[in-house]
Amino acid sequence: MAVNLNATIPNKEDNNYVPYDQRPETYIVPVIFLLILVVGVIGNGIMVFTLLSDASMRNVPNIYVLSLALGDLLVIITSVPFTSLLYTIESWPWGLAVCKLSECAKDISIGVSVFTLTALSAERYCAIVNPIRRHVAGLSAKPLTILIACLIWVLAIVLAMPGAVFSHVLIVDIKTNYSIQICSPFPVEFGKSYKKGMVLFKFLAYYAIPFLVITGFYLGMARHLELSTRNMPGELSTGCHRLEQIRARKKVGKMVIAFVVIFFICFLPYHTFMMWFHFCPSSEQDYDDYWHAFRIVGFCLSFINSCVNPIALYFVSGTFRKRFNRYLCCCLRRRRLSVCRTETNSSDRNGNRRAKFSQRKRMVGRDNFNETSFGSIFRRNTQELNSTALYELTSDGTTRPT
Repeated sequence: MAVNLNATIPNKEDNNYVPYDQRPETYIVPVIFLLILVVGVIGNGIMVFTLLSDASMRNVPNIYVLSLALGDLLVIITSVPFTSLLYTIESWPWGLAVCKLSECAKDISIGVSVFTLTALSAERYCAIVNPIRRHVAGLSAKPLTILIACLIWVLAIVLAMPGAVFSHVLIVDIKTNYSIQICSPFPVEFGKSYKKGMVLFKFLAYYAIPFLVITGFYLGMARHLELSTRNMPGELSTGCHRLEQIRARKKVGKMVIAFVVIFFICFLPYHTFMMWFHFCPSSEQDYDDYWHAFRIVGFCLSFINSCVNPIALYFVSGTFRKRFNRYLCCCLRRRRLSVCRTETNSSDRNGNRRAKFSQRKRMVGRDNFNETSFGSIFRRNTQELNSTALYELTSDGTTRPT
């Protein structure tokens, strides 16, 4: 994915150029990216902490979910702070090194996301369609899953190398005697063929082919579940363990479907625009306000994908929701306890002064009357309960509220 969607804008004539301070996206896009940064760091951070700290959640599907969260954190930390100003300032201010890092990190994140979703869909297919063969072959072992996740990262890094090697800062003439710098992943010396080839490759490798593979896996799962329900009604109605397994697998399936749907919706406008602009012969002449708005929506959605997975997991997974609420409540409780300790220390100091004063008073008046043990206990109990009710001593030695 290219950072410099501005590089796809055709050169404008002087009378058509609109300064950045007169464009609405100059003020809207940075706010959206600020929300992406905050929500993405908090949500993915809590997801990573939850999956690493809770041993009961370290199963095979969650290893892939952890890989997704790490990939999203990578693009949020390395790309979002720099690209958030892409629609606020006209010229790329960060230099060549940041340009290469941002391009490479985003390609890695997209590769990790789409390949992990594909592997997760394949794992769900094996778990539902043929779990016995998978266990016999040892394919459900966590070490193998970790190895696959690592290989996914290696593949994503290899495919992202062109962005790290060929990205450069390009000078573009906007109008007479005025030019800007943009971060471009397409070297000028490679010509338009390289642009079209990379756009087509990313569309196929990061979007179309994974979408078809994942769709095939889920159609196979749906077919298997339908046949199982139809052919084994007695077993499903009487086997509680079998029903629990099916429910658990369906819950994980819903989680994966939510991630897949979010990914392909978020990247659909981006890939649609890139394919139209680079392969439609009249795209530069047809580029208007509609396509300009469509391009900005695709640009924002491609980054929003990095922060919505924790939100989807919160609503889909009851286990993650409980743990998230527990961690949130613990943080709030710690803060509340620190405030209570401060107030308690203050009240204890005041109470100690009052106790010392009462002790001196009792010592002075000890010659005038004798305290019985009952009276001492009664007064202490009364002092402890005076915040809720007042009590008086009756003739039979009991207490009653006044």
